[in-house]
Amino acid sequence: MLVLGVCSLKGGVGKTSVTLGLASAALERGLRTLVVDMDPQGDCTMSLGARPGQQDVSDVLDAPSAESVAAATVPSTWAETGLDVLAGSERNAKHDRLGDEDFDRLRFALSWVQDYDLVLVDCPPSLGSLTRTGLTACDRAMVVTEPGLFAVMAVGRAMRTIDELRRGPAPQLQPLGITVNRVRARSLEQAYRLEELGTLYGPLLLTPTVPERAALQQAQGAAQPVHAWPGQAAAELSGIFESLLDRALRAPRR
Repeated sequence: MLVLGVCSLKGGVGKTSVTLGLASAALERGLRTLVVDMDPQGDCTMSLGARPGQQDVSDVLDAPSAESVAAATVPSTWAETGLDVLAGSERNAKHDRLGDEDFDRLRFALSWVQDYDLVLVDCPPSLGSLTRTGLTACDRAMVVTEPGLFAVMAVGRAMRTIDELRRGPAPQLQPLGITVNRVRARSLEQAYRLEELGTLYGPLLLTPTVPERAALQQAQGAAQPVHAWPGQAAAELSGIFESLLDRALRAPRR
C-alpha cells in the first residue's frame, strides 16, 4: 500500500484538483483507493460526493484506532466500490496546533488500514500541524504548484518541510516530486517560472504538467471523476493524471 501526500504551502494552486485527478486515475485503473481529507474546508469530501457520518478525520486524530477509522470512512459516489473517503470537516482545524509529539496520530490510525492499494492524503494549504500530521503518515509527498512567483517560492518551503519531517518523525517520507498545475501554453511569465523550477529541482519536476482546462473544474463541480467527463479536454487531463499516477506507483509500497 502506497500512502501519497498531496501538499502545497500556497492556496489556490489546485492541490485538491490534483488529488481528485489522481483518485480518478486510480479508480479507472481499478485500484482500491482511500482519500484522506485533512483540509478543514472539506473540498475533497464534497467533490467525491461523500456524505460524512457522525465521525470524521477530527475524531480519528482525537483517538486513533481501527474503530474510529472505520466510523469516519464513507464511500464516494464516484463508484459503487473501490473508492472511499476518510471524511474531512471544519472540525479538523482544532488539530492545527498539535505538538511535535502528536504528528504520528494519522500514521498510527492508518496502520489499521489494510484493504486499499493506494491512500491519497489531501493536506491543507498551510504549514500547520495538520499538514505535518498528514505528511508524517506518508511514504511519498507530491508538492503541487503553479508557474507563478509566489507559488514557486512556496515550493521551497514545502520541500524544506518534507526534509525536516524526514529527519524527525517521518524517516520513511521522501519527496515524489513537484507537479505544476494550471499551465497556460502561451504565457511567457509561466514559461520563465517553469524553466526556473527545472533549474532548481531538476528530476523532481514531474512531467507532464497539468494544463489549465475548464473541464477539470466542471467535473469537480458535478462531483464526477474527470475520466467520466465528456470532451477532448477531459480526455487530455485523464491521460496526464494517469501518467502522474504511474510515477507515484513506481515508488516502493508498504
